[in-house]
Amino acid sequence: MTPEELSAEVIRVLSEAVEAGELTLEVPETVVVERPKDRAHGDWATTVAMQLAGRAGMPPRDLAEILAARLGGVEGVTGVDVAGPGFINITLDAAAVGELARTIVESGEDYGHNRSMAGRVINLEFVSANPTGPLHLGHTRWAALGDALSRVLRACGAEVTDEYYINDAGSQMDIFARSVLARIRGEELPEGGYPGEYVAGLADEVLAQRADVADMDPGEALPVVRDLAYEAQLAQIRGTLLDFGVTFDVYFSEQSLHREGRLEEAVATLREQGHIDDRDGAVWLRTTDFGDDKDRVLIKADGEPTYFAADAAYYLSKRERGFAEKIYLLGADHHGYVARLKAIAACAGDDPEQNIEILIGQLISVSGARLSKRAGNMIELTELIEWLGADALRYTLARSPADSPLDIDPELLRSRTNDNPVFYVQYAHARACAAARNAADHGVGHGAPGAGFDAGLLSAPEEEELLARLGRFPSVVAGAAEMREPHRIARHLEGVAAAYHSWYATCRMVPRAGEEITDTNRTRLWLNDATVQVLRNGLAMLGVSAPEKM
Repeated sequence: MTPEELSAEVIRVLSEAVEAGELTLEVPETVVVERPKDRAHGDWATTVAMQLAGRAGMPPRDLAEILAARLGGVEGVTGVDVAGPGFINITLDAAAVGELARTIVESGEDYGHNRSMAGRVINLEFVSANPTGPLHLGHTRWAALGDALSRVLRACGAEVTDEYYINDAGSQMDIFARSVLARIRGEELPEGGYPGEYVAGLADEVLAQRADVADMDPGEALPVVRDLAYEAQLAQIRGTLLDFGVTFDVYFSEQSLHREGRLEEAVATLREQGHIDDRDGAVWLRTTDFGDDKDRVLIKADGEPTYFAADAAYYLSKRERGFAEKIYLLGADHHGYVARLKAIAACAGDDPEQNIEILIGQLISVSGARLSKRAGNMIELTELIEWLGADALRYTLARSPADSPLDIDPELLRSRTNDNPVFYVQYAHARACAAARNAADHGVGHGAPGAGFDAGLLSAPEEEELLARLGRFPSVVAGAAEMREPHRIARHLEGVAAAYHSWYATCRMVPRAGEEITDTNRTRLWLNDATVQVLRNGLAMLGVSAPEKM
């Protein structure tokens, strides 16, 4: 019996008690069951009686007694105790617990997936770096977290579109083009120009396609250089992301908002909503109506649109494309965007608490890292991948909350020790795969269903602990999606790995020399393979590989 199945049984007996007139309350859709800190109290515990007592109009312990009496009749439950003010402690028989091993193996890649977010249509925007240089350390965290979050949301049934907003409009693109042209002509960089050897590389790529650009008039050459260098740099960004295991469904160009008249349409839409003011020759959006610290200019007095106008048009584009939920993953320097983006949503007629969510990530650093010679003033993501490996980077970035600063220890990530979290989890997977191969070499197989599997044989304390951790995996995934916290999965996998290593050291799967193969050996193989599946599924949700040999 999984925790989810036990939770469903609690809800069922609650409903039965209400129907029988023993309780008067609205039955909740979900009930949490957790492992008690003291295993002497049972396999699982719930505080549902204390949570519902007020609504039921009775003492929590009385409500708990009503539920305990009904839970005692559930198949697979061997004991129910009421403790303290209303804790309900539940003990399952070994067969009910052990059956989970077969459930996981037979579920395969689907185990841990659920439908908790089915029907939700989400646009997830992350990275969105300017196409004026290579991806660097500052983009790395959101690339890892954004992709992991997307995978977790999809695992819970959400329809997710990963989107990269290309900031390819504005003065920075002109400076970028002038920087590349200066390299082509062997001239000094313009004021505020982009340094680094990558600019020289872009200059070579432009010349390879248009050798005549070196002899053009600067005014004629600049738009040609801009377009070709932009395409080359964007291709390099996409390639780096692919090396990092990240792909996007949509690359959305800011230029398209200007080219297709979306900014003017956005102003017209917001004016219809009644939140536009015309003051001092400029067009303002009254974002202070919805909590912003000041109103924002959309169109300046000289007729030029602001960056904020593009932000508004982009939000409305997502809305028009059918995304009820829009999640923005922004860097630590974007705290000021939270109020203004939520104000845009409110001015557009959306609910800023439901239709838009902004996650702010803190900075990361790498101890001992040198600045990139190629980029000149940054640590490139390509160099980090070559140095530390994509798996180590992704796992490390995914295992910490986004809002906590993070300092990466490269020596730790390159080590093959249990102190290295990604090695610890991947090694548990590889070890379990090796154990399965060894079992096969010794003639231990799963056996026919019902013939070689006896769930009641998985009764050792180490087996109960491992089963409990495997059973919690689906609820951890659902919680990670709802809280937007993929690190919950990484930390859970580390617990699974620890429980597996303890079990492996204690419970033999292969009989000793001269001993016969028994159902205990076969049943333990099911538990071993269930562990393989949970570790593999969890690592996949983080975008990390699950090697079978290390």
